[in-house]
Amino acid sequence: MLKAIINGKVFTGEELLSNYAILFEKNRVVDVILQRDLPNDCEISYDLKGNYIAPGFIDLQVNGGGGVLFNNAPTVETLQVMAAAHRQYGTTGFLPTLITDSFEVMRAAIAAVAKAMEIGLPGILGIHLEGPFLNAERKGAHDASKFCILDQQGFDIITSLGAGKTLVTIAPELTTVEMIRRITEAGPIVSMGHSAADYNAAKSALMAGATGFTHLYNAMTPLQSRSPGMVGAALQDRHSWFGIIADGYHMHPAAFSVALAAKQVGGAILVTDAMPTVGAKNKSFVLNGETIVAREGRCANAAGSLAGSDLNMNSAVKNAAQYGNIDIFEAIRMASLYPAKALGLESELGCIKSGSIANFVSMDQDFCVCDTWINGDKKQA
Repeated sequence: MLKAIINGKVFTGEELLSNYAILFEKNRVVDVILQRDLPNDCEISYDLKGNYIAPGFIDLQVNGGGGVLFNNAPTVETLQVMAAAHRQYGTTGFLPTLITDSFEVMRAAIAAVAKAMEIGLPGILGIHLEGPFLNAERKGAHDASKFCILDQQGFDIITSLGAGKTLVTIAPELTTVEMIRRITEAGPIVSMGHSAADYNAAKSALMAGATGFTHLYNAMTPLQSRSPGMVGAALQDRHSWFGIIADGYHMHPAAFSVALAAKQVGGAILVTDAMPTVGAKNKSFVLNGETIVAREGRCANAAGSLAGSDLNMNSAVKNAAQYGNIDIFEAIRMASLYPAKALGLESELGCIKSGSIANFVSMDQDFCVCDTWINGDKKQA
């Protein structure tokens, strides 16, 4: 049955259209047409009543949500809770993120994601393995005792997901360009982070096939006048992307604005780095045996060190527009079209056009989430 979403402002990912309707059937968009040209045999599925509709948000870094942490229980049930928690904030696709852990836990997490995708759990696009191939000098909230060198066993694990996308964060100075090239040729996307690599090492990794930087500024070598560091490589490179956490705690809003101004259009991607507190009443959780508390949106341990975020993607979009002094629709691209491109999924996600997957988010006049659709199925936020 052909269905239509009417009476709203349609942001396609490229442009904002008024007096247009979205036609979709099952899980695919059929067309975006003038409302006056709607076919007589379509079912009016939803009336936006003047509100906005845009491509659903995509988050490349989600550690937890709804009171659960993926590391603590790497199961399909955990993924289901995380997906529901983030969907209410407009996220219709995400990479469950496993923070540094043992190979045993990594295998369990990959198996859970594979099973979730096999049964069609809405919103799961693959997995983000943030570690354990990281540098203890920039460990952040990770358990450095579990860090290790990327060997053949590690390679076999990170290349084992049979479906979906695998993103792996590594410290490039602790491996070789040959290994980075092997990983990317096998399919996973390589991002750099939790690293003491200098500018030259970061550039070498990019030449070997790495394409991303994990949470810009945080846990990486900074930009200095005579030592550009990993931050300098991330800002300078015209072909890579970086994730950026727009919560006002992981960086000053001015630093956020500078990063956007320096990077090519499409190279800055909003991520939440969300912890279990997102979408949960309980604002504390345990990470590596340590209690983490979220206060006023800031997740930190007893010593005051950041440990992920209490950020949702709807807030990230609005913060990005404010911090970066950019158009709200560019901020929406940072949460939809640009992450889709980073994953190589821009023909199907991050856009509303003929043939794209019917993943949408509707928002009111203040750009607060009202409803979401995943594969054409609607859920009220």
